Amino acid sequence: MANVDRRAGTRTQMTLHEKASLMSGANFWNTKPLERLGVPSIMLTDGPHGLRKQGGAADHLGLNASIPATCFPPAATLANTWDRDLIEQVGRALGTEAAAEDVSVLLGPGLNIKRNPLGGRSFEYFSEDPLVSGTLAGALARGIQSQGVSACLKHFAVNSQETHRMSVDEIVDERALHELYLEGFRIALAESDAWSVMTSYNKVNGVYANENHALLERTLRGRWGFDGLIVTDWGGNNDRVAGLRAGNALEMPSTSGVTDQEIVAAVDAGHLEESVLDARVDELLTLIDRTSGRSDAASADHDAHHALAIEAARRAVVLLRHENDVLPLGPSSGRVAVIGDFARTPRYQGAGSSLVNPTRLDSALDALRETGLDIVGYEPGFSRMDGPSKRRRRRALALAQRADVTVLFLGLDESAEAEAVDRTHMRLADNQLALVRELTRAGTRVIVVLAGGAPVELPFADSVEAILHGYLPGQGGGRAIADVLTGEVNPSGRLAETYPLQYEDVPSSASFGRTEATSEHRESIYLGYRYFDKVGMEVRYPFGHGLSYTAFAYSDLRVDRDGVRVTVTNTGERAGVETVQVYVEAPDAGLGQFRAPRELRGFAKVALDVGESAEVEIAFADHAFEVFDVESSDWRAVGGEYTVHVGASSRDLRLSEALVVTGAPMPTVSVDVLPHYIVGTVEHVDATEFEALLGRPLPPSDWPTGVPLTRDDIIAQTQGRGGFAGFLHWVITAAGKVLMRLRMPLAANNTNFALDMPFRSVARLSGGAADDDMVDGLLLMVNGQFWRGLRRTATAWRALRRRTRAAHRR
Repeated sequence: MANVDRRAGTRTQMTLHEKASLMSGANFWNTKPLERLGVPSIMLTDGPHGLRKQGGAADHLGLNASIPATCFPPAATLANTWDRDLIEQVGRALGTEAAAEDVSVLLGPGLNIKRNPLGGRSFEYFSEDPLVSGTLAGALARGIQSQGVSACLKHFAVNSQETHRMSVDEIVDERALHELYLEGFRIALAESDAWSVMTSYNKVNGVYANENHALLERTLRGRWGFDGLIVTDWGGNNDRVAGLRAGNALEMPSTSGVTDQEIVAAVDAGHLEESVLDARVDELLTLIDRTSGRSDAASADHDAHHALAIEAARRAVVLLRHENDVLPLGPSSGRVAVIGDFARTPRYQGAGSSLVNPTRLDSALDALRETGLDIVGYEPGFSRMDGPSKRRRRRALALAQRADVTVLFLGLDESAEAEAVDRTHMRLADNQLALVRELTRAGTRVIVVLAGGAPVELPFADSVEAILHGYLPGQGGGRAIADVLTGEVNPSGRLAETYPLQYEDVPSSASFGRTEATSEHRESIYLGYRYFDKVGMEVRYPFGHGLSYTAFAYSDLRVDRDGVRVTVTNTGERAGVETVQVYVEAPDAGLGQFRAPRELRGFAKVALDVGESAEVEIAFADHAFEVFDVESSDWRAVGGEYTVHVGASSRDLRLSEALVVTGAPMPTVSVDVLPHYIVGTVEHVDATEFEALLGRPLPPSDWPTGVPLTRDDIIAQTQGRGGFAGFLHWVITAAGKVLMRLRMPLAANNTNFALDMPFRSVARLSGGAADDDMVDGLLLMVNGQFWRGLRRTATAWRALRRRTRAAHRR
């Protein structure tokens, strides 16, 4: 209470201009101080799997170098551990490194649902399932905040694609919104009491997320009780005053005072109640208080953190396939050839705002050479970014013929996964596929080691003897992979997403990233394993899948309303770790109900020595027997006889038991109105049926043509307009192509950031080099009035220079 009174006392001494000034950054990474009243500036910095504090020029795209920091495995990799305790430990290390650098807010974890395998930031997110996403993100946030540093859950909400991410309208029905896209955030907040949340760039059902009262005020604060600070994504403000009203407090980065004046003008004109501004100021002061209690932070122990990064990667490695006891490798394996560029030059993290400058980097090739294996040679086998590789392929084949077994490192290269760009397909590079085809045709025993942050098609899966997936394993991944290959570590990773046989099997494949103004979630609740299990489709690897060098047996299942107890026994010849998964099957879900047949409702890890048994107790998750009822806008228990399954994946269910639950009937759905949602074949949903589900007409999916562009439009809309507009679009896209040819994929991909930027953001992100008058001149130029626009831009530029010089003289 004393802190509340003190904050209120500080705020009451502020002028209106001072309060408004605190609502945006002082620069790229820091809030504004108010020295007169003793309000300090605090620093917010990326990223979710390693500190990205930039010592020089600042950017949000990962282009400029940051100080060295431990690069832990990204969220997509950590998710494969299903290990709360480990991930909380990683969070503590992240918080320690942030505190040592006087960082108050670490911008992560990211926990958006993986709707589609081509999503460009899939590597930054945990899972297709909200229970896994929320539980593990909550553990990471809890660890970060244990060190007095605020975690920042992001991106709230429905950040499902990178294509046109700053303007796209994510159209999703209320039930899917709450059951899938919001549930992970609710769980993470309940698990961590995170002190800050970052809004996403996109719109959600017609309203920008940062201005969305239903999301921020009604759900985040009202329903869930969040009492922290809401911050925009960098450049993610549309209407500053609307954002404040909806609950956003802090806009980042600095807008050089532009939006501060908008706030003052709105209060003076009576368009914004000053009490709303006061509430936002109090939220910022609360965050400053919460992060100012850190004792003098010692320097981080990077050696210990590197060891933790190795351990996290070890537990995340997933053994997807294992035939003929080819693993683990040892003296009896004979001569071993190592092939693949990723063995020597690891792909260990994604790109964009989460790009970490690692303190060191382990390669799998070096780690394997340090073992007792008989390594007969190494060949890269292919060129990065699918370059011509015939000569490299021939050399690799020759090496494989001298060996008894080949360890082949394949994966997605740096151009494939990055912020601001979605993938265009789910395949590996052609030159990698050609190499594996030739190796398997030659009769070589092949062990594939994969790198990448999202699913890929694996047409060769049945032709190789083993597939080990390291995902993006962080700076210690090379050592971790070598330890799993040689049996120093028994693999225990489990997939947190489904691997389809081919991209076309994904229900959103026909439309994902292909429309301009909107992204329609016509699949509703049928996402990932919920869809594949509903329609009974074959998959490459199911959700939760992962093999071990040992075996586990399940027995003595007991179920009650609170959860399950089951005995797990290690029946193999090595110590190992099992991930016990609990799935709840709804009554008649596969027979005429708009409901997924089975959903994950709990999980736990258990480590067992050879022959050891243990009883594992797992509580049911919240809403385990509920659906979100659109009519009452609340969760509703559905009664009936459920089947509770325990097993090793969504399709490896070992034991089952019935459980009768008291509740209301399932909300009725007309087979005439929503036929495809009842049977699950949502790839066939047309506009009429989706509108019936939404309860409203669909907005246009493409941009309007023949109308002038405005500040709210994005630069990509200049395409096809001819004149200066077409030239501007060509310059940006041509720059991206040139950079890609120069083997600079990070810079090339970030030209998409420029294309997807709204014109209004040009001034706000310019650091004071441009203003709205100059943007209006640019708009005249792209709208066919080139010379008039050029004159206006020049005039506005001169006026801005005069104001800037005058301000400096003062």
